[in-house]
Amino acid sequence: MELLFIISTFFIAAIIGLLTKRRRVIEYAAIIASAISLVGSFIIANKVATEKIYNVSAVFSIDALGAIILLIISIVSLTTAIYSVEYLRQETAKDIIRVNRPRQYFILLNLFMMAMFMAVSFNNPILAWISIEATSLSTAFLISFYNKPSAMEAAWKYLTVNAVGLLIGFFGTMLYFTAFQPGSEAGLVTWQSLLANASHMNPIIAKIAFIFVLIGYGTKVGFVPMHTWKPDAYGKAPAPIGAMFSAALLPVAILIILKFRIITNSVVGVAFSQHLFLAFGLMSIAVPAFMMLILKDYKRMLAYSSIENAGVIALGFGFGGIAILASILHIIYHSLVKASLFFLSGNYLLKYNSAKIENVKGSINVIPITSVLFLAGFMAITGAPPFGILITKILIFSAGIKTYPIISLIGLLLIVILFIGFFKHAVAMVFGKKPETMKREKENIWLILPSLSLMVLVLLLSFYQPVFLQTLINNAALQY
Repeated sequence: MELLFIISTFFIAAIIGLLTKRRRVIEYAAIIASAISLVGSFIIANKVATEKIYNVSAVFSIDALGAIILLIISIVSLTTAIYSVEYLRQETAKDIIRVNRPRQYFILLNLFMMAMFMAVSFNNPILAWISIEATSLSTAFLISFYNKPSAMEAAWKYLTVNAVGLLIGFFGTMLYFTAFQPGSEAGLVTWQSLLANASHMNPIIAKIAFIFVLIGYGTKVGFVPMHTWKPDAYGKAPAPIGAMFSAALLPVAILIILKFRIITNSVVGVAFSQHLFLAFGLMSIAVPAFMMLILKDYKRMLAYSSIENAGVIALGFGFGGIAILASILHIIYHSLVKASLFFLSGNYLLKYNSAKIENVKGSINVIPITSVLFLAGFMAITGAPPFGILITKILIFSAGIKTYPIISLIGLLLIVILFIGFFKHAVAMVFGKKPETMKREKENIWLILPSLSLMVLVLLLSFYQPVFLQTLINNAALQY
């Protein structure tokens, strides 16, 4: 009941945007819908923690990891909606966008949120695939939001790469349906029925199917080499949309891959998918590590940071054991921190009118609160104390050093290189020489509060997780 109410609320908020041109009504509708989703997600998460699974019908089902990701989506959605209101108002005041553009923005944002909730909760692989495809359609226009040639190019690249990727993922999904024997019971194919019939699947077909799925949905995650759309899309989309891509859509795609991984492991064993995760994980750390040294755009910098963290998560699931639990925690921490960093990148863009790192200097003397939060976000995302990502990386690589020492050592070396590049850019932006034309101004509370609340939440979760969340994390680690 709660799940259907959440999905309906986002749909109603989108309809309100279509029916009225009153900006405040559209803004409040988006915020209220996200607030309702947060309350509903907590109710669902508590039920899953108690009952281990949440079933509305044969169509909808949420497990422990799904409940965690619903919480992530709802938290990021609410902070994004709140931040977007003031962010778009300031862009309108500066004539960066036309007065009618926020209406389109909030309609598409609500549809994007609805599609992600559906992707997590659908119990049928095809419906989940359709929902992931819907995220592409709803966000393509958000990437091209500013109607610049570079933004249009990024949107077309995003659509093309993701369309091909998801088509490959769909083909892989259909191969899993060969597990059903002729004359078997007709009805809705669920994740559970696929797993129950996995013993009938040809091992070679299972391997091919998982490769296709990993490439297909890995395109949405941004695994290397399917990452090529990410830096352009993140760089050209409005800052809050970058937050939604990195903090919400990335874990949704990872969840779908993991669901297929369970089925594949039951057919061919753990080693096959394990080796694939390790390969894609290491590549996804290597490319951002070296790119970070030469990047010139801070939003693209955050995009490559997301690719690197996706690689760390993949390594965790590849190493297995305690690293799986650490990867689930890493998903939570990364989503909250990365959303905060993208909001802060929007603050930089509003103040400096440039996404170039070389044009952003001495921000500590111009926008000090944003600068302090940005440094805190940099420390958190790179695994500096006292933030929880330090612990998740220690657990992941300590698990890997026992079974895959060479891969672990290479991964650690690459993370150090990435830290150096990120540190160089962050220090230059915050402590460089301030442009003479820049003056210190009072920062808008509504551009600070979403980032601040997320950073505080990350810090709290680094030391303490509520009992229901601990239960969900432990159950998800055992399942996946």
